[in-house]
Amino acid sequence: MSIALAPCAPGLSERVERVRRELARENVDALIVYNNDPHLSEYLPDRWQARQWLSGFKGSAGIVAITAERAAIFVDSRYLILAEQTFAGTPVEIHLIGPANAAPHLDWLEQCVPGNGTVLADGHALEVREYRALSARLGVAGVQLRTDIDLFDTVWEDRPPEPAGPVWFHAAAETVQPTTEKLAGLREDMRRNGASHHFISALDEIAWITNLRGSDIEHNPLFVAHLMVTGDDAILFSPERQYDAPALGALRAARIRIEPYAKASQVLGQLPPDAAILVDPKRITWGFHAAIPDHCRIIEAINTAALLKRVKRPAEVASFRETMIEDGVALVRFQAEFEELMARGERWTEWSVHERLTHMRAQSPLFRGLAFPTCAGFNPNGAIPHYSVAPDSALDITGDGLLLIDSGGQYLGGTTDVCRVWAIGQPTDAMRRDATVAMRGLIAISTAKFPAGIPGPMIDAIARAPLWAEGLDYFHGTGHGVGCFLGVHELPTLLSGRMVEPGMEYVPGVVSAIEPGVYRPGQYGVRHENIAVVVDTGDTEFGHFAAFETLTLCPFDRRCLQPDLLDHRETAWLDAYHRLVRERLAPRLDGPALDWLLRHTEPLQCH
Repeated sequence: MSIALAPCAPGLSERVERVRRELARENVDALIVYNNDPHLSEYLPDRWQARQWLSGFKGSAGIVAITAERAAIFVDSRYLILAEQTFAGTPVEIHLIGPANAAPHLDWLEQCVPGNGTVLADGHALEVREYRALSARLGVAGVQLRTDIDLFDTVWEDRPPEPAGPVWFHAAAETVQPTTEKLAGLREDMRRNGASHHFISALDEIAWITNLRGSDIEHNPLFVAHLMVTGDDAILFSPERQYDAPALGALRAARIRIEPYAKASQVLGQLPPDAAILVDPKRITWGFHAAIPDHCRIIEAINTAALLKRVKRPAEVASFRETMIEDGVALVRFQAEFEELMARGERWTEWSVHERLTHMRAQSPLFRGLAFPTCAGFNPNGAIPHYSVAPDSALDITGDGLLLIDSGGQYLGGTTDVCRVWAIGQPTDAMRRDATVAMRGLIAISTAKFPAGIPGPMIDAIARAPLWAEGLDYFHGTGHGVGCFLGVHELPTLLSGRMVEPGMEYVPGVVSAIEPGVYRPGQYGVRHENIAVVVDTGDTEFGHFAAFETLTLCPFDRRCLQPDLLDHRETAWLDAYHRLVRERLAPRLDGPALDWLLRHTEPLQCH
């Protein structure tokens, strides 16, 4: 018997019932929906926002499962509050994905689907690793897994088409390293692995290899395509679209021909018997993996492009430094205006913070859009790590507390991601204490030296140690890779204590965000985030060592801190950072913005 969903979730009940009718027609017992597209992108084009269309849940991570009688969503701790808000008053079950249970959706399906039953998942939106875990678990229970159809082609009326925006040649990237040179590196790796073919679906890797950029993905200068590389040529599978003349010329020069987007599976299915194809199981969907004929040898390894692009060349690091000046100028101009108008009593909301900060960034001729949705969270909303402000639910910024602003921009020379907390009125002592402990975590990792090539999890602990000493922690990674005018979350670089995988080594040239925080649900949150690059510090008798050079240029609000909780070394770092910010940004500022910068970069002892 079907359970009707509460009317406080408009449209949800009708969409779920439509899915249930189609499941019954297909003789399927359950549908599982991942927040994926055929490229396993972080940000999805509208066409592949099936989970959001079905459930209304807007978090970037989360799994929905539906049977004839039950509906559930599975989220990690970052999105638990958002899920509770989205599904309040509905019978949608909310389950937490966490260290104690990393796969509650598998438990749920095993419980809800009878033996000899069938579960449906779209193979072209299913990571290979997840397919294997899902099929193995269901197989033990005698449940069949189908991956051959996309149910939303039927149930989703007016489903958006595949994106096909214009693609253009990014000359700056070509200057750093030509496409022909990048392909040569890929082919060398193919030879080492004994591969004749290499299939790539990750959009940031395709953009990096080809030195092309597009606008198919919100907040990312990427375009939808797959890429097949062989020993002497390559195929770009792309929707019909406009490529500018330099882009077409660059593709011809690199011997890359364009074929229809839908032809990718067909070409995979027609590989000759002697083909050996290299694929990354974490960056390809099961639908494409399954299209490879049984007579081919499949070589599974991390994509070479992921490893190559994560280590930035000196010219890219220099470009990042210039980009941080552009971004820092916008941040200072915004904050100076914000404080002046707040002092006059003008009304500000979280949404107006987003609008005005975006406007300030857009003054740069190098700006090409936001890198992610702005998180401008006042007091309780600041405690939601991935809070995304909306005009109809934005809080007024009034009274006392903390305003957390996590934002970033896409610039021709790089991608930015910066988080600061700002005092509104008079923050409490508890707020200032939490902000100071989080600052100690940021300083600890920013000043650390470590063996070059050490995995991210070992560095992650350095940032957490000052918080652990106070019985505090935060339930997200300490940092992530950042692309050079690509994705703001660039894998495989990751500062996380929960996994160690190839490509997570911190070597000179790796650019990473660093973002420790403290969150008090329903009260406030603090997070301090900078982008830094790993640099050489030289050899010792114990090996080669490295450290972080901070790239982000934006003052911290010392009104949020308790200086007596910082030791001399920590105070010296903060003062030195503010001197650097002043030196880099002051020549680009004047008037009230310059006055604000000078005031907020004074030595800590002056406060």
